[in-house]
Amino acid sequence: MSTIMMYSVAVQWLDDPRLTAAGLFTEAYTGVIARITPSLSEAGLSAVDFETLLRLARSPGHRLRMSDLAAQTNLSTSGVTRVVDRLERDNLVVRVTCENDRRALYATITEEGMARLNKVLPQHLEDIERWFTGLLTPQQLDALLEALRVIRDVVRPCATAGAERGEPEKGCGAA
Repeated sequence: MSTIMMYSVAVQWLDDPRLTAAGLFTEAYTGVIARITPSLSEAGLSAVDFETLLRLARSPGHRLRMSDLAAQTNLSTSGVTRVVDRLERDNLVVRVTCENDRRALYATITEEGMARLNKVLPQHLEDIERWFTGLLTPQQLDALLEALRVIRDVVRPCATAGAERGEPEKGCGAA
């Protein structure tokens, strides 16, 4: 295939709106994360620490099975264990054995973890408003949330594991 022919084939694909959609999504995500991460760092939290604490705080009983926490955060079981180890050392999380199944462990946010979250959340919400949601009309935000849920439910079906009824989602690493 000649260079000219290869170039014309490549150009044909370069204008594909799917590339534009994926590129815009990536650019927006990395841009927003770059703007909101400094306030998390100032509070002594990494992005994954914050996500872990937030997911625990928003879950029934402020706790999740370790397997569900791994599924929700998209971490491996060893990855979530390392995060919980670190948060436990800082007294932000404790592990609690399940009353009904001694093999299962729950990660539970502590009062100190809730206090750290309460300290960082006002600034985090201001950052989200300034760099993300506040840039959209209410209708745009509703449409975006609906579209993101559709995508999330396909690409990360375990993202809400254990959040609704305290039980793991089918096929989401349940113990």
